[in-house]
Amino acid sequence: MALKRKNVNYISGKESRNISKRNREITRRLEKERNNSKKDSSLYMTKMHDENNVVEMDNVCTYFFTDIGVVRAVDGVSFNIPKCSTVGVVGESGCGKSVTSLSLMQLVQRPTGQVVGGEIRLNNDDGTAYNIVNTPTSIMQEIRGNKVSMIFQEPMTSLNPVFKIGAQINEVLELHNKEMTKEEIRERTLEMLKMVGIANAEGVYNMYPHELSGGMRQRVMIAIALACSPKLIIADEPTTALDVTIQAQILDLLRNLKDKINSSIMLITHDLGVIAEMADYVVVMYAGRVVEKGTAQDIFHNPCHPYTIGLMNSKPVVGKQVEELYNIPGNVPNPINMPNYCYFKDRCEFCDKEKCSGRYPPEIKISDTHIVSCYRFMDQGEVMGYPKIINTEEL
Repeated sequence: MALKRKNVNYISGKESRNISKRNREITRRLEKERNNSKKDSSLYMTKMHDENNVVEMDNVCTYFFTDIGVVRAVDGVSFNIPKCSTVGVVGESGCGKSVTSLSLMQLVQRPTGQVVGGEIRLNNDDGTAYNIVNTPTSIMQEIRGNKVSMIFQEPMTSLNPVFKIGAQINEVLELHNKEMTKEEIRERTLEMLKMVGIANAEGVYNMYPHELSGGMRQRVMIAIALACSPKLIIADEPTTALDVTIQAQILDLLRNLKDKINSSIMLITHDLGVIAEMADYVVVMYAGRVVEKGTAQDIFHNPCHPYTIGLMNSKPVVGKQVEELYNIPGNVPNPINMPNYCYFKDRCEFCDKEKCSGRYPPEIKISDTHIVSCYRFMDQGEVMGYPKIINTEEL
């Protein structure tokens, strides 16, 4: 009796070796193109579509080339971050929020991870902009921490345990302000520690990370991020692992400091309460794509995409008694083998077999500020265009 094949997800050693060989060819070519951009500034200098934006994401595609196939972690993501505003990015774990922010900082682990398509335009405020996708590493080192900085997800592990707090903040200032003396750098560091609400700034300056609590370490991370007064602060779940009272203090601190230095915030979180309190604009991501975006009022008062509606229904309501919290049925599709129709179709309670049977839905503009990717609104708004997928076979 012949044995049946294990399952559709089974992959043989020979197939895996062929995939690895193909991946090496692609990543070598992409790395070679990246190195060529050092010689010609026209390959990474561009112009903003709207000078009122700090950053413009335009069909960004970030893929990971693994031994079992290509993971489309971010696949055709487009949204803008206006000046002096907070943009909240929400979605379940694995939807591509953090990879989007790492693509903007050019911190995706290469060569396995590559931004293979699209543009990330960073405003220079002089009529020009960097396309971060092609920007050489030497220039990115000047941008990171100076023009764009990041508050990483876990304060407990983001600080170096063998260096004192003062030395770690000083390092950022030394890298980006060559003209500053050691005394000026020390004074600026103490000023930053006081600005983030640390009363004993002199004492903390000479402490090691293990001597501080989680909330104090997160304040130090914010001080490092804001040391050079960046135009954009990326806050990747800045309140993770902190208790509720400290969370509120950190969010108030971020909001006040943003206004103080006239910067913008890209806030990544799972917490819809944080988004409602902090964000001016909201971007909802699912399976590597933006499914809905608009002002906070648009998203919270008129959620349109079935996934956004599901997220809203999943949050507990104070004073309302329920036997169990709502959860969205089904599972996220396999990122290595994504369907050619709406990624949420198999989990959608509003699915219309006729309307939803076509290709992945386009972005549909249903108001001046509100855009949704759902066939239910095809007759109610203006079609903006389909996500531009990169075919890895053509790379």
